[in-house]
Amino acid sequence: MHIIAIPTPRLDLKLQTPAETLAWVDSLPPDVRVEVSPEWIARVQLSEPGNPWTLSYNAHLRDSGVLVGSCAFKGPPSSDATVEIAYGIDEAYRGRGYATEAANALTAFAFGTGEVQRVRAHTKVDNLASVRVIERCGFRYVGEVMDPEDGLVSRYERLIETEGNQFTYTTSPSPSMPSS
Repeated sequence: MHIIAIPTPRLDLKLQTPAETLAWVDSLPPDVRVEVSPEWIARVQLSEPGNPWTLSYNAHLRDSGVLVGSCAFKGPPSSDATVEIAYGIDEAYRGRGYATEAANALTAFAFGTGEVQRVRAHTKVDNLASVRVIERCGFRYVGEVMDPEDGLVSRYERLIETEGNQFTYTTSPSPSMPSS
């Protein structure tokens, strides 16, 4: 499966290559880069192009192509059919609903594969903007957990049974790679 884009009403989430994903991590300010999981970076280094579960997506405005942020799955579906999502919108573009669109699109994509029954999101306990995003996406608070990389986080989950089919997604095979 070679996915290159997940469209939303206003965004195109474009899957990066492993090299693009690693270059993006290297470009982050040190205080942000330190929050990126070393385990995820190791998976990216070993990933093949087109891996929707490991590589990062750039979030571009559909009408202008402007890059406004990024999002990703933090790994492939687990043995209990769970994936975790992550998202970030550049400061100049926050407060416009782009994070909600990106999180909804990743969630709809995950459920649409048939491989996922639960989507999880963690947020730092004091990140109220992220809490609002996840709640708008239909996630429910599960509790606080100790994340080995982020410390104390609030865990939110959304089950496929609550999906409601209100989100659509499409995928496009890469013109330079055959679909499988």
